[in-house]
Amino acid sequence: MALELGRRLVHASGAVVPGAYLLDEYVLGAGVVTWRVVQAVAVVGLVVTAVLEAARLSGALEHPIYDRLTREYEQEKVAGYALYVLSATAVVLAFEPTVAVPALFMLTLGDPVSGMLSTGELRTVKRPRVLGGMFLVSLALAYPFVGAAAAVAGAAGATLADGIKPTVGGYVVDDNLTIPVAAAVPMWAVLLLS
Repeated sequence: MALELGRRLVHASGAVVPGAYLLDEYVLGAGVVTWRVVQAVAVVGLVVTAVLEAARLSGALEHPIYDRLTREYEQEKVAGYALYVLSATAVVLAFEPTVAVPALFMLTLGDPVSGMLSTGELRTVKRPRVLGGMFLVSLALAYPFVGAAAAVAGAAGATLADGIKPTVGGYVVDDNLTIPVAAAVPMWAVLLLS
């Protein structure tokens, strides 16, 4: 249980960067943590992650933190944290903050809540209470940024990405890769059409 809680806290720590942007943009007004800074941090984080993950997979880097925070099925495959950084960077680069920030929060905060509700079960489709929890958390995270219609669309996308685990070539597609994109695209589309 403590190990899963640690994983969830590491997952949620990703909210610090978009949170710092919001704090600077809407409270402090210091102009230090601009969206360009967030994009730069994301790109640097992606490069560092790629180097670390390549070293981990090749066996050149062994560290106890990998043993504690990666799951057994990730030992020989790209770990969820790398997919998390990849998808977050893609969303940060492709979308404006209005869409990207709530999509990131759905990944960094919504996904850990969903994980706690699912009690560690590995299912192809998550239970209805987990789907409902993910949807409501995602909706609450998006609404202040994009309004009701786009928030519903983004929350639905994030919930589908979190709740259904497709398998491609024998590899389960990790929701860390899909949640931010599945949330951002429908929010962006609704905003574009409205």
